[in-house]
Amino acid sequence: MQAVRSTMITKRQGTAFVAAWLGWAFDGLDGFLYGLVALPFVAELLGKGPKDPETLSKAAIIQAVFLVGWALGGAVFGRIGDIIGRTKTLNLTILTYACFTGLAAISGAWWHLMIFRFVAALGIGGEWAAGSALATETLPKRYHHWGSAILQSGYMAGMIMASFTAKWMKDFDPRWVFVVGVIPAFVTLWIRKAIPEPDEWKGAKEREAAPPISALFSRQVLPTTLKVLTMSSITLCGAWTILYYGAQLIRAHPDNAHLTPAQLTDLVSNMTITYTLWNVGGNFAAAALTKYLGYRKGFTILLTGALIAFVLGFGVPRSSDESRVWITAAAFFGLGVFGAFPLYFPALFPTLLRTTGAGFCYNTGRIITAASTIFAAQFKDARLAFYYVGFAYVIVILLAFTMPEVREEPLAVGGEP
Repeated sequence: MQAVRSTMITKRQGTAFVAAWLGWAFDGLDGFLYGLVALPFVAELLGKGPKDPETLSKAAIIQAVFLVGWALGGAVFGRIGDIIGRTKTLNLTILTYACFTGLAAISGAWWHLMIFRFVAALGIGGEWAAGSALATETLPKRYHHWGSAILQSGYMAGMIMASFTAKWMKDFDPRWVFVVGVIPAFVTLWIRKAIPEPDEWKGAKEREAAPPISALFSRQVLPTTLKVLTMSSITLCGAWTILYYGAQLIRAHPDNAHLTPAQLTDLVSNMTITYTLWNVGGNFAAAALTKYLGYRKGFTILLTGALIAFVLGFGVPRSSDESRVWITAAAFFGLGVFGAFPLYFPALFPTLLRTTGAGFCYNTGRIITAASTIFAAQFKDARLAFYYVGFAYVIVILLAFTMPEVREEPLAVGGEP
């Protein structure tokens, strides 16, 4: 009976998981708003057209800087999370991205928007590490596969909220969609009072000091660091190709040239909602595959599907309708695989190196993603961004065969998995 009770979700565990889920949902809201209004907003700030080369270039630079900020935030707040605690860091990161997303609405020049997005990204990147570690250390291990998918679906829920925001405000100046991004700040009032620090973190903190960042490159941890970093980097390149260039592909498609700006925004929002719902399905497919087949086989299946969707789907010009179908397929596999990451990556690291390791590896991958965003901006056709990024999946398919499997029993405090 004691063993049964130990695997049940308590009120405290459930509350902590809800807090992490909300953090991820608002990550999705604040992180994705820009992609939906990037071209019209940057065009307004520059005084040029949405398809002007300078607009396209500056919009891509802002997105790249955002991803760099996301990476730095994951590394910095990841370290902070191991030192001061998961809940305190969760609060701090949510406040950061909520306030600076809202401030984007007052941008008077394109570089103002770039700065606001950069600082907001620091918080978004940090929240990923803190929220993942909080869920990893409070949710019973037997629920980690499904909990990981549910947590990742929070980000998708935020994307849907962003899409509805863009739809509802399509007749307004695009800058005002960012005001909605302030809402998450109010959730921190509840988190601060309702969510204690995880016992696993407190126990480890009482027994030992947090290891230095250099421990990520120690003989014992380095193989894990390199594998997680590579897996994160390449899959994130694919993910942000979908999230950023999917909207640009549809906006610039010749089939949609007759549409008004408001109609284009509506079309992109509807497409985003559709592929986001399929993405959630992909998240739970990832949970099922990794639970019943293991992480290696599950990753291999999903990443192979992403390779096919990117290369076959975008290897030749297609109609707008066909392109939306292939974007949805890419989202199911290429974004679906992320359903296995939230509670998998942190579990690979020792307790007091958990947010540092997961935050550093997952978010450093965004720097590579930022570079790929700038590279892809050189193509006049966003379809080619999908096509060429797709070949990178060959690397992670081979890597999948070497990824560690994770036991369902708890890890030793401060020990190796």
